Amino acid sequence: MKRKTHIDTFGAISLSLFALHLAFNQVVIKVTAGGFEPVFGAGIRSLGAMLFLMVWMSWRGVGIVLPREALTGGIVAGLFFTFEFMCLFTALDLTTVSRTSIIFYSMPIWLALFAHVLLPGERLSGLRALGLGLAMLGVALAVLDRSSGQVSLLGDLLALGAALSWAGIVLCVRVTPLSEVPTEQQLIWQLIVSAPLLLLASPFFGGFIRELEVIHIAGMLFQIIAVASFGFLIWFALMKMYPASSVASFSFLSPVFSVILGWLLLDEQIGFQIWLALGLVSSGIFLINRR
Repeated sequence: MKRKTHIDTFGAISLSLFALHLAFNQVVIKVTAGGFEPVFGAGIRSLGAMLFLMVWMSWRGVGIVLPREALTGGIVAGLFFTFEFMCLFTALDLTTVSRTSIIFYSMPIWLALFAHVLLPGERLSGLRALGLGLAMLGVALAVLDRSSGQVSLLGDLLALGAALSWAGIVLCVRVTPLSEVPTEQQLIWQLIVSAPLLLLASPFFGGFIRELEVIHIAGMLFQIIAVASFGFLIWFALMKMYPASSVASFSFLSPVFSVILGWLLLDEQIGFQIWLALGLVSSGIFLINRR
């Protein structure tokens, strides 16, 4: 795979489609919750993706066992992953896709803030600091809005917990020897840790099955195959092909697409304050990731 120094047409189209893919997944998670209790659904997704990825790695000749020095990082990343999707699936069950997505995709805000404190080479300055301020204002507006359909303060806080956990995973990979192992191993260990923990925790969060129908099973298969398995592998491939900062700059599209899809597919009510919050968060994310 040839490394490129800038985003070309193929890269721009691929990254835009991937952002749309992730946004559609938010809608799928919410719909699938009609048949699976959220935490149980998250556990099933991790379990299915783990088995699928194990077959893929076996076929590619990639080992599952982590080097001893990377094991702690793999477990910690798996714990963050567990909490992230416990929060995200429950948040989408409690509130709208648009609200959840704006808060959840604020992850680059918290990552930039943590990196400013913990990583000496990534201190905020200039446009990145401005982007941080704009995005944090947007998140605050989204949380304070009470006029856009299904509203839940607990759902908002859980979406924020998911974003913070996602940032924790990135930091864990950055600052531990986990960064030295193949990306498939990074992902498989997040799934290995999260699958049993989510399934064991599910009885304490409402149980297992709701009114299960074919659409819910189809949604779960989509999450397992198209998102948690091949989706992330495609993302990793794009990260290897293009500069990381350029790839990250496309992350501002995911909350935009999520709000639009929630409005189009789920008929969500979206007030002016949510649109304003979306604009601020998206602009902030773009500035944070801009070199």
